[in-house]
Amino acid sequence: MKKKTFSVVTTLLTTIALTLSSVNYTNAETIAPKKNQAVNSLGDLKSQPKYSYKDAIRETVFVQSSLDTDENGVPDRIAVDIIRPKESNEGLKVPVIMDASPYYESLGRGNESEVKDKNKDGINEKFPLYYDNYFVPRGYAVALPEMVGTNQSDGCPTTGGYEEIESIKVVIDWLNGRAKAVDKNNQEVKASWTTGNVGMIGKSYDGTLANGVAATGVEGLKTIVPIGAISNWYNYYRYAGLTYYNNGPGGLANTVANSSRRAICKPVFDRLNKEADDATGDYNDFWDERNYVKDIKNVKASVFAIHGLNDLNVKMNHFNDWWGALNKEKVPRKLWLAQTGHVDPFDFRRAEWVDTLHRWFDYWLMGIQNGIMDEPAVDIERGADVWETHASWPETNAKSFKIRLAPGENENSPGELTTGPVKGNFTQTFTDNARQTETAMVTNEMTVRSDRLVFLTNPLNEDARMSGVPEISLRATVDKDNSNLTVMIVDYGMDTRVNYRASGEGIRTLTTESCWGESSDTDDACYRDTVKNTYTAPYEIVSRGWFDPQNWKSLLKTDPLNPGKNYKFEWGALPHDYVFKKGHRIGVIIAGSSYQRTLPSTTGATFKVHLGQSFINLPIVEGKKAVNF
Repeated sequence: MKKKTFSVVTTLLTTIALTLSSVNYTNAETIAPKKNQAVNSLGDLKSQPKYSYKDAIRETVFVQSSLDTDENGVPDRIAVDIIRPKESNEGLKVPVIMDASPYYESLGRGNESEVKDKNKDGINEKFPLYYDNYFVPRGYAVALPEMVGTNQSDGCPTTGGYEEIESIKVVIDWLNGRAKAVDKNNQEVKASWTTGNVGMIGKSYDGTLANGVAATGVEGLKTIVPIGAISNWYNYYRYAGLTYYNNGPGGLANTVANSSRRAICKPVFDRLNKEADDATGDYNDFWDERNYVKDIKNVKASVFAIHGLNDLNVKMNHFNDWWGALNKEKVPRKLWLAQTGHVDPFDFRRAEWVDTLHRWFDYWLMGIQNGIMDEPAVDIERGADVWETHASWPETNAKSFKIRLAPGENENSPGELTTGPVKGNFTQTFTDNARQTETAMVTNEMTVRSDRLVFLTNPLNEDARMSGVPEISLRATVDKDNSNLTVMIVDYGMDTRVNYRASGEGIRTLTTESCWGESSDTDDACYRDTVKNTYTAPYEIVSRGWFDPQNWKSLLKTDPLNPGKNYKFEWGALPHDYVFKKGHRIGVIIAGSSYQRTLPSTTGATFKVHLGQSFINLPIVEGKKAVNF
């Protein structure tokens, strides 16, 4: 496995939230495609469905890589299923939409978990998702590479490692004449039918591969569309030193691996788990190799990012770090932020999504000057199916300001949040409850308990919009050498909201269908419709953040605590864009272990928090003047 060296500076840059000003497209002239006059002559500035889907060419090729992940002495070959207009064999040059994935054998893609070879007869009857049905008639090829170690590709997965990214990069190299491929009969195959322009798209792991390949700077990759994608695998299995669960990298590699080769790949999976170092949760070489943000300067492709503001699988810090770094490099980009969890936009805003994606690919892969880059860069879902457009994210006039933790009216009252000074040396204590759930932490907020602290604002006089990363600074002593910390920002007030914590993570699947593109006997373009799933409740957890106090100095090294020593614990909660409505209260919860989210501490430590010296920075639009508490 390839190793890389990292620095403290690099590590810190990927864990600190980046403050953005506005979307700057200085690089647009060097990245943007040339104008396609032929397609523009169609009149409505959109590629049209003029090619037969049923007659399209379907082929499987195996791209030769330099990898040998199973160490059998034979280079790994990467399987790619391709569908393209038959005219591409007659001189038509077409761009490529690529969804590289580890999930084509069993877990499947999309809301209906589509796989390629459902009956396992060795013939790929179906191209999962609608990209082929919709875009092939419009003059695109669609390529579905299978990540190294999965389905028909050779080798072993390495959970975000160099090998996985290289296995997809080499496919783009082949599409641009820089690598070799063969068919099932071992005859060489050349991609003479393509322009070489590639756009990668995908949700979750698929989008993660797109991020990683873009960070290599590979020539020919013109744009990526990462949906709920990982940008730094450390942040997928860790949060500020705390481990979500053990044996994650090896477990995931085993899950996605070709089912017939799991035994052969077991030494690889065991090595992944060992090098990940669950015991400390520290950042090391293993994680640095899987950190794509640090290589952002290599990105030459434009980026259309989509993320769920309430995604608790691939959390918002993945998007925030990636987006902020793209901003610094002035990469052309576009953004949708939804109120859902880990959900594809095809399932929460279908018609608008297909139209926008169509125009995005037309612009970046075909050179159609359709004006999409002149539109507002950011779409944010404020409530269920209620969308706003903005010029940037976070909002440029969102100003973080200090809100201090203060005592309540008496010992039987929750604490208060104040923008003013806290006079006096006040302290409050809580003891880590290793089995405490999130619901227990945030409900009955007016009740004082020994296993959490609650701080509330007065009812808001006006709406207050938070946009960005909340940051907590806690001055405290602890009576054990180890424990966990949790912070939550809560909106207390009855309201109807998207129910991202229910099954479907904010959507409900219906029995009706709608069709997007053309169908064949084995691959239809029709998918079940969805609607937003909402609920009415007296509170909403807006943001969460966890912290290993033993990493108070650095994520690079665990430093056991000295009981009784006065520490300054500082960490960030998950980014969000949220409006606290007039009459609601903003709440801050401080507790120990979050039983549902990270491995809990077993020490039962008690924290003594110095209130006036402890505070939270909230990024509120218009800053302090927008609130009054």
